[in-house]
Amino acid sequence: MHLMCRRWLVSTLRAHGGHFRGFSVSASRNTVMTAWVIDKYGKNEVLRLTKNAPLPIVHYPNEVIVKVHAAGLNPLDISMRGGYGAATMAMKRDPLNMNQSGSEFPLILGRDVSGEIMECGLDVKYFKPGDQVWAAIPPWKQGSLAEFVVLSANEVSHKPNTLSHAEASSVPYVACTAWSVIVNTGGLNKDNSAKKRVLILGGSGGVGTFAIQMVKAWGAHVTVTCSQNAERLVRDLGADDVVDYTAGSVEKQLQTLQKFDLILDNIGGDTEKWALDLLKPWNGAKYVTLVTPFLQNTDRLGLADGMMQTGVTVACKVLKHLRKGVHYRWGFFAPSGPTLDDISEMVDAGKIRPVLEEVFSFAQVPEAFQKMEQGHARGKTVVTITEDLNE
Repeated sequence: MHLMCRRWLVSTLRAHGGHFRGFSVSASRNTVMTAWVIDKYGKNEVLRLTKNAPLPIVHYPNEVIVKVHAAGLNPLDISMRGGYGAATMAMKRDPLNMNQSGSEFPLILGRDVSGEIMECGLDVKYFKPGDQVWAAIPPWKQGSLAEFVVLSANEVSHKPNTLSHAEASSVPYVACTAWSVIVNTGGLNKDNSAKKRVLILGGSGGVGTFAIQMVKAWGAHVTVTCSQNAERLVRDLGADDVVDYTAGSVEKQLQTLQKFDLILDNIGGDTEKWALDLLKPWNGAKYVTLVTPFLQNTDRLGLADGMMQTGVTVACKVLKHLRKGVHYRWGFFAPSGPTLDDISEMVDAGKIRPVLEEVFSFAQVPEAFQKMEQGHARGKTVVTITEDLNE
């Protein structure tokens, strides 16, 4: 299988004159690619550009190799660069604990990808080489800040026809996260959202800007908290009510509004101390937070003790709020090709549009990380790859 993979790639490269995005068909070069990697956890200085990253190969019959045209960055990439979630990711990569500590390096970051199918495993029927696709990459896999990435076919979806690769790469991770939180955990969908009242705490970032459009397309009434200079953005995306957190107590401003059926919390911190009082009691209303201590617990206490501590924490909070007639939940990212199929239809139908804040070249990856670390995002940060390597 691996020999066939190599032959297919080499023949493709030769068809392009022997070179492909800085990639040579010589025996010494056809197993490597260009990528941004980290060799240890830390701040921006750990990012390193290499032309000798191992080329991904198909290990399982349901995998595909994607040529990366553009990669989207998320706050998670900043956290992972610093080692956040390392214990849990190590368990996912090596469940039998057979590898030495640090075996994940060199590690490639980047959770969003838009690109082109280059190679398919023997069991892949839904895709073929040349298909334009997008995907959200699970955090325990090598990321998209590279020429190629290998993924399971069930994590991949055909890219919306109406989006460029740069635009498309801004969507998958936040789309899968928002869908997981709102549909799988929050219980809303296109058939039951009409007239439901949804509050999005922190609505101007990646997940927030996507969630606004999704539930609005399904007929919900949407209230958003953000700063004054993001109000126009969230209103353009469909927000009905906007609460400016710089104009006094958010809690007091929200208390003047009708109660909500679903709250999506992108902020965390002290918000859950008062936000659940904004839900409709005894009506199935849910508060879902994306800010959880799960990975922090496993990093700090180890996997077993960390999961136990996490279970105790969430159980106590669930029971505490259930007595008040509302539901407390934690929300998590869930990679899903079928979810992205649904999102792709909504995008091509004009119901959802990407929100890009800034696009960087592949050489500017450290600058892209610096931009994200400043916070106060107004959409997504994207890195273009194919065009830059072809120059």
